[in-house]
Amino acid sequence: MEPALSEKSFVVIVAATTFVAFWALGMALTWQAPIEARLKALRTRRMKTRGEQSGSAKTSPKAVSLGLLRKIADRLNLLRGVAADQTSRKLRQAGFHSRDAAVVYVFVKLALPLLLGFLMIGLTSASNVLDLPEDLILPTCVGAVLVGFLLPELYIKNVVAKRREVLSSVLPEGLDLLTICVEAGLSIDAAFRRVSREMQGSMPELAVEFEMTAIELTYLPDRQQALENMADRSDSPAVAALVNALRQTEKYGTPLAASLRILSQEFRQTRASKAEEKGARMPALMTVPLMVFILPTLITVLLAPAIMSAMKLT
Repeated sequence: MEPALSEKSFVVIVAATTFVAFWALGMALTWQAPIEARLKALRTRRMKTRGEQSGSAKTSPKAVSLGLLRKIADRLNLLRGVAADQTSRKLRQAGFHSRDAAVVYVFVKLALPLLLGFLMIGLTSASNVLDLPEDLILPTCVGAVLVGFLLPELYIKNVVAKRREVLSSVLPEGLDLLTICVEAGLSIDAAFRRVSREMQGSMPELAVEFEMTAIELTYLPDRQQALENMADRSDSPAVAALVNALRQTEKYGTPLAASLRILSQEFRQTRASKAEEKGARMPALMTVPLMVFILPTLITVLLAPAIMSAMKLT
């Protein structure tokens, strides 16, 4: 009787854990453009506040689920401390600016190791889909759990690196549009908004950064803090140089259009030098494939007829 109860308890625990893991993973995979929702919420904050005061606002099931996850995370003290601040900073650099992004990331990071671990147990022990020796079952399951721990961090690092590269690549074109808007008489806030509208289709990453900066320049009491937030979100040396130029322009009164034009030229020269560097590295990179794949084939084609003729003569 006791073995049957223990087996039922194990099945219930596995089922509950798998359900929670799939639920958290599904929410993470169906995460839709949090920055757009954040920008829309910032634009319509006054209207939403009035709607909530009048009692007309309705709570969506997704908001209820995220609120429940946030309460659990607060109870477990998962969103406090230096590690939580670093996680939020990494998510902002990856483009996830929603206040609930850290909650979803924490639950994915907790649920994914359990999901992969129980999945590997089911494949190796319960169903015998993977026919492994008994000595390798435990290391394989532990390895799956470790992979589940590392996958979210690797994904965020990859997204941050790609976003940093994209921002550095498209920034010269954005600076050209900013220069035109500033020379036309627009303030830096209005120029950011105008350029973000023009670049939504071609350069969405830079458009989002400019839109967020324009909103923060409007709402935050300290304009320098808004510029520092843009440099922190982008984590790009090019954007940091732009922020320094804007801060010096506001502090010393230097011509903004001239500074933007000089920055655009420097960034273009840097981009061209990087392309030339990659082109110069191609001969060295092609040496190994040439020696491994092409040279043996060429030698075989040249020497095979002579070898076959010599074999016939002998």
